[in-house]
Amino acid sequence: MNGIRITPSGPHEFGVEVTDAGETTSHRVIVPQALLDDWGLEDSEAEAVVRESFAFLMEREPASSILPEFSLAIIPRYYPEYRDELPERLGG
Repeated sequence: MNGIRITPSGPHEFGVEVTDAGETTSHRVIVPQALLDDWGLEDSEAEAVVRESFAFLMEREPASSILPEFSLAIIPRYYPEYRDELPERLGG
C-alpha cells in the first residue's frame, strides 16, 4: 500500500513517512512562511502543502530519491513548475 503520513514536529516543520512500493522512507520537511505567504495560505494549511508537495514529488521520482531533510523552498530548483502547480493542487 502506498501512503503519506505526516506528523507536525514544530512550527512549520513536519515529519513525513512515505510508503511506496513496499518501501518506507522518512523525511523532515520545513514549510517556509514566505512560501505560504506567496500562495496566500494560512499556517493551518501547511500540512496540506506538505501532502501535496510529496504527491507532486512522487509523480516525478521514487520516494527513495526524495531528500531525507529539506525545505519546500528547494523544490522549484529541480521542478520549476512546482510554484504554479501546487496552488492548483490545493484548489486555488
